[in-house]
Amino acid sequence: MRENAASATHGKLSLKRMHSLSARLLVLTVFFVMLTEVFIFVPSVAKFRVDWLGARMNAAHLAMLAFDAAPDRAVGEMLKSELLSQIGAHNVMVRRGGARLVLDGAAPPHIDATFNLADQGPWEMVYDALDVYFQADNRVIRVLSPSPADKAIQIELVLDEAPMRADMLGFGGRILMLSVVISLVTATLVYFSLHWMLVRPMRRITESMTAFSEKPEDARRIIRPSKRTDEIGTAERQLAAMQHGLRAALTQKDHLAALGTAVAKINHDLRGALSSALLVSDSLEGSDDPEVRKLAPVVINSIERAVALCSQTLDYAGGAEKEVKRQRFQLHPLVAEIKMAMEAPEESPVVFENRTLDAFLIDGDRDQVHRILGNLCRNAAESGATGITVSGKPASNGVEIDIRDNGPGLPPRALEKLFQPFEGSARAGGTGLGLAIARELAQGHGGDLTLVSSDASGTLFRLSLPLDTDIHSVVSLADSGGGE
Repeated sequence: MRENAASATHGKLSLKRMHSLSARLLVLTVFFVMLTEVFIFVPSVAKFRVDWLGARMNAAHLAMLAFDAAPDRAVGEMLKSELLSQIGAHNVMVRRGGARLVLDGAAPPHIDATFNLADQGPWEMVYDALDVYFQADNRVIRVLSPSPADKAIQIELVLDEAPMRADMLGFGGRILMLSVVISLVTATLVYFSLHWMLVRPMRRITESMTAFSEKPEDARRIIRPSKRTDEIGTAERQLAAMQHGLRAALTQKDHLAALGTAVAKINHDLRGALSSALLVSDSLEGSDDPEVRKLAPVVINSIERAVALCSQTLDYAGGAEKEVKRQRFQLHPLVAEIKMAMEAPEESPVVFENRTLDAFLIDGDRDQVHRILGNLCRNAAESGATGITVSGKPASNGVEIDIRDNGPGLPPRALEKLFQPFEGSARAGGTGLGLAIARELAQGHGGDLTLVSSDASGTLFRLSLPLDTDIHSVVSLADSGGGE
């Protein structure tokens, strides 16, 4: 069993190595070198064939000079046979001017193919050379060409193709062996060069990324950049910077998560204590002491605000997901409900104007739209506005609802960090959760909540909601509770 497991492990490692970058570089290098050798081999064998035939032409020229020098151009059969054997031809014919010399054998053979080297171009020479390799049988060929020694002399040879094919096969074999040696040597040199300059550093980067992802809190797993100034060095430095930043962000996230849990527990306990205090404080209004009755509303309002703050913080920290339950509904009755709630308190009357049309329809979650508009209207009232106007109009991609007030406008600090929870509050003591929650609810509908203007004459928020959409969003927040 152990031997089988070891064999399987060894096989996996071998397969992994075969699929590694180093192995692929080695194979590609050998392949490209061999491909280059193919482009060198083809013209090489074509030239070898021409040179081989040229050598036979030279031999034929010399033989015919000896033949021409003989008395009456008469040579014996033995000498003729010797001359033809040296040339490697069956027949030789030389034309010079109008004269013709013929050196032929006993029986002229049947000619299978004729080649005129003077008329061949490069592609024909390549084709004829490659054609030799595909000839299984010996052919008798006739070759016509000017003499290499004297272009005025035309030589015609009739010879067997088999000896040329054998020499070409030997030449091709030597070229192949040389190509293999060159490929292996080049591939080895390229492999070690790339392995040292590229593969090892990339493997180091990969191992660092893997180790860091397993335990990012361990600072020892952050890569230490080398002093290289090329792309690898840049990648190492960028990876180190990213790992440092990610580690810091994860550490901060853990701290914030722990802090959030602690705050949630404290808020939970504090809300319970404040609720008890609110019940007790209700009895202060019935006290016989006029001073106590005078201070009772202030105490009750302070406790109510503290309870609301705890509730909103707990809801936002909880991050409960709410599904957007879309429906078509009229906007005017919804705004009328908010108008009644805003004008109810007699101690702080607000003039609320509902300018939405009765037949104006919007598409969305009615409760969430009510919450968005309610938050914005309460924010306006708590910021000092005495008049609030809500109006709606169609837009190119849905509807737009404007919430305008006549308050003093948002302070600079609120404008800088608008819609940021715990930082974008428009009034002292606020948390900024109302605007943050309202915008997240709007974005959950596929729309948005934006600030159009805010100055001394008032503030204008615009709620954009799409119509006829099939998007069913999920918004990561709980009920807002109240406006901030």
